[in-house]
Amino acid sequence: MPRLIKALTAQCEDIFNRDTPSWGGGFGISVAYFFHAGVLIRLLLAIYLLGTSHQVFAAAVEGIRLWRAPDHTRLVFDLSAPAEHKVFVLDNPQRLVIDVVGANSSVEPVGLNFSGTPIKGIRTAVRGERDLRVVLDLTGLVSPRSFSLGRNEQYGDRLVVDLYGSESTVSKTVEDVVTSSGKLREVIIAIDAGHGGDDPGAIGPGKVYEKKVSLAISRELKKLADAESGFKGVLVRTGDYYVPLRKRTDIARKSRADVFVSIHADAFKQASAHGASVYALSRRGATSETARYIAQRENRADLIGGVGSVSLNDKDVMLASVLLDLSMTATLDSSLEVGAQVLKSMGGLTRLHKKRVEQAGFMVLKAPDVPSILVETGFISNPKEAKRLNQRGYQRKMAAAIFKGIKEYFKQSPPEGSLLASLHKKSDAVYIVTNGDTLSEIAHRHQVSVKAIQRHNKLKSTRIRVGQRIKIPLSS
Repeated sequence: MPRLIKALTAQCEDIFNRDTPSWGGGFGISVAYFFHAGVLIRLLLAIYLLGTSHQVFAAAVEGIRLWRAPDHTRLVFDLSAPAEHKVFVLDNPQRLVIDVVGANSSVEPVGLNFSGTPIKGIRTAVRGERDLRVVLDLTGLVSPRSFSLGRNEQYGDRLVVDLYGSESTVSKTVEDVVTSSGKLREVIIAIDAGHGGDDPGAIGPGKVYEKKVSLAISRELKKLADAESGFKGVLVRTGDYYVPLRKRTDIARKSRADVFVSIHADAFKQASAHGASVYALSRRGATSETARYIAQRENRADLIGGVGSVSLNDKDVMLASVLLDLSMTATLDSSLEVGAQVLKSMGGLTRLHKKRVEQAGFMVLKAPDVPSILVETGFISNPKEAKRLNQRGYQRKMAAAIFKGIKEYFKQSPPEGSLLASLHKKSDAVYIVTNGDTLSEIAHRHQVSVKAIQRHNKLKSTRIRVGQRIKIPLSS
């Protein structure tokens, strides 16, 4: 804008210097002068308006918000308009400086709780004629990341500054949830509460926030998993903060999750929309994700399988592509199976929006080796469903329905090396007699002797009837 004002000023000077009228001839003012004088006035007016508008529309910091996550602290500056910025670190003492170009502040950074963060205090001051400088006094070294966000349905323009420390909280969590080799492990359920922090998700009647509902149900689901022998729940986010979408799947994979469940609440422009639904990754989404993993060099070392038995690092592109495609196909099949069980269980609690598992390209469903589903617990835009979703009792029931479906899936397909698989092997297989079956054929089919079946079922003869339940012993 300063360049434009300078150019307009130069044009005015040029107009003023040419076609100057001769005042000696009475009213001998040329027509050209009046024309150029009119242009001059308009140009001067344009310069004035541009100059004043530059001042009027400069960005103002209208609010400062703070969010704490396990591995970083997020500061969000609410702006009245977009603004450029730059961030740099100073030491002795440790400080982070944020310069916001062409901005001022209409709020004071007071009332922020810095406990559990690397921030000791915040100071603001005007730098030069029109820039705002924000200084964060720090307790130690940080690694800052900053970016701008445009307006959306909930917020205006924002400047986001994330402060990462030197230690990773996620790695500590992984050590807690991954069992030692050689021991029977638990089935790990990665539970992802959708949205969080400065991303509230959908907002229902009465200001029911999706991010709060999803976290409440996620916490209840974790309680149920932890209370059940052979299961353990891992929360992707434990509080009201935002986790980037790809990082959510990374946390699940690092936790060696057997299944990833993302909890949400749907919304639609029509308040009459209702019902719960379950999503898995689409085939097209799986294909594109395979290509992305192969294309990015850092992903070549990713492991296929929850136990990390196959590495892509030493494979050529073609073989790696085939292996990863097979992995994602198997994962997608498992996702559809667990999704079907969860949807069936949820149908006993609430009306379903769709009676089959839907498929879409959700980013959080793209882990190549973890069966993943996204659960829409209901329409938060529907007044009746929003009211239910906001009730603690209903949140517990919804969590119970989701967990029941997950349990049913793993009962049928227990992971190798898990306590659940061990318990499943110890229990007797049961065969239901159908028309034409004989005891000798059943014994041959299950590779045990007829006498072993007779002893195990206390049968006095080899006669059996249709519909009879025969317990199959593990060995003769």
